[in-house]
Amino acid sequence: MAKTEFKSESKRLLDLMINSIYTHKEIFLREIISNASDAIDKLYYISLTDSNVGINKDEFKINIEVDKENRTITVSDNGIGMDKDDLDNNLGTIANSGSFKFKQENGKSEDVDIIGQFGVGFYSAFMVADKITVKTKKYGNDTAYQWESDGVDGYEITETNKDSVGTTIIIKVKEDTESEKYSEFLEKYKISALVSKYSDYIRYPITMEMEHRKLKEGADLENPEYDMVSEEETLNSMVPIWQRNKKDVTADEYNEFYKQKFLDFDDPARVFSNSVEGVVTYKSLLFVPSRVPFNYFTKEYKKGLQLYSSGVLIMDNCADLVPEQFAFIKGVVDSQDLSLNISREMLQHDRQLKTIANTLEKKIKNELLSWQKDDREGYEKFYKNFGKQLKYGLVADYGAHKESVKDLVLFYSSTEKKLVTLKEYVDRMKDDQNDIYFATGESVDAIDKLPQMEFFRDKGLEVLCCGEDIDEFAIKGLNDYSGKAFKNIVNEDIDEEKEENGSSETDDSVLKFIKDTLGMKVSEVVFSKKLKSHPVILTAKGEVSFEMEKYMAQAQPEAHIKAERVLEINSAHPAVSALIANMTADKDKAEKYAKLLYNQALIIAGLPVEDPSDYADMVCSLMV
Repeated sequence: MAKTEFKSESKRLLDLMINSIYTHKEIFLREIISNASDAIDKLYYISLTDSNVGINKDEFKINIEVDKENRTITVSDNGIGMDKDDLDNNLGTIANSGSFKFKQENGKSEDVDIIGQFGVGFYSAFMVADKITVKTKKYGNDTAYQWESDGVDGYEITETNKDSVGTTIIIKVKEDTESEKYSEFLEKYKISALVSKYSDYIRYPITMEMEHRKLKEGADLENPEYDMVSEEETLNSMVPIWQRNKKDVTADEYNEFYKQKFLDFDDPARVFSNSVEGVVTYKSLLFVPSRVPFNYFTKEYKKGLQLYSSGVLIMDNCADLVPEQFAFIKGVVDSQDLSLNISREMLQHDRQLKTIANTLEKKIKNELLSWQKDDREGYEKFYKNFGKQLKYGLVADYGAHKESVKDLVLFYSSTEKKLVTLKEYVDRMKDDQNDIYFATGESVDAIDKLPQMEFFRDKGLEVLCCGEDIDEFAIKGLNDYSGKAFKNIVNEDIDEEKEENGSSETDDSVLKFIKDTLGMKVSEVVFSKKLKSHPVILTAKGEVSFEMEKYMAQAQPEAHIKAERVLEINSAHPAVSALIANMTADKDKAEKYAKLLYNQALIIAGLPVEDPSDYADMVCSLMV
């Protein structure tokens, strides 16, 4: 029979597909297996009402053979098969999907699940093949046919001999070139790995002859001899663990699945299993790692969930399924309702994906809240690992997800001496307290030693101690909680501060003298409302705090971003009294006192002394 040419538009599509649509050559096996699964689905669907099919569900299977010598990969199924018209229509016209038509004609049924929808997956095999031969016999027909093509030149269809119903696809693998290596696909271990990666949850057995060493009968165990034997093995597990009823899956099974799937040595800290039916139907199985992945806080870390469509892996890391605050979550999502692009390698960005992402976000939030309530010790261990990520979620995407995070974050309490939630803080607030107080610093211990803390300890007021770089940004992202504003005790005026310390009769000339001495180093000098036993502190005026200044000094030193400094002095402290006494008696000494107090305030605030040498000289001169 003469060769039939592909239609001109099919030629262009074939060339585009081989060179552009598919980004990974290895997916050709996924596509061929998916087509085989579709063919079996169709015959199984017919068998539900036609007793003449003569095949039980348990007898359906897909078989793979590898012939290294002849460079062929053969994939066979005992599905519905094709006749001459099917071959012309489905393989002769690219992007004409028989599976899609079958689904349209038979409607959506729980008993049939057609994966292929586009009619192009078969042609992905030309990425690795010089020639493809298809031998097929359709259920109900006596004649078998062979379809053969070496690519864009066209194809031939001839009658052939085939005893059983089904389809056999023979892929003649290309020879290696300097730039492309194809021989790896002729290794059985590679084929086995690809089946495990992409097609592990195809519902029918995928089998292949595998070679194993077997101890010779009667062999000497001290000098053992082996025979190589071939045995047919099932390469896929068929039933995904997430498709099983939760009550039938043990904790050990979940743990083992997680460790194998996500290459972790430790059991997960938490497992979330979910089945959703509605606008979008899907199943999810999510895990919280028990430790931080080694590359978690690097650019190399890829967040996202493994995405399956009817048990076939579509994406290894679908980042759109998890928001930033839950980037640590590992797991899988499986749905039949996804709109895939033509290569089935990527998703169309549509409402189904967004719906799944939104429901997953709520699911994760509720599971973490339950964990926090039921097992506080376990939750705090998790928080030690991933609390920073949760805080980042308060500011990521311009705060779009802060509602799902605000009850999950924890801060150290100055009064409770442990981590607390914002709700727990607000529930303990005094009746006349209007704001949530917090302080930032390099560590909880450093914050506890701040001069400002004395005032709040005396008043019995709780302060949230924020010792991480991201804390202040996170709190600013929240803005308020339950209608209560956040107040930084280091930077802002506090409502509970009723009176300034020191004498109201103190002359304003003291403040002017210190300001004149320090010049542009400070924006103003004031008498402190906060200080008790300490002589001096610095507070930041405006939007930039000292912690932000420190952070920016590391992140963007060239920007030279600095907080506006306000020097607060305690007029009741002996050191300040000594400065005041020397303003008339020894002006030079009084100026040194003013500079010393300013440098001490810098040190207390955790800021660098501007001129360490000058500071040391002043201390020495006063000692002498």
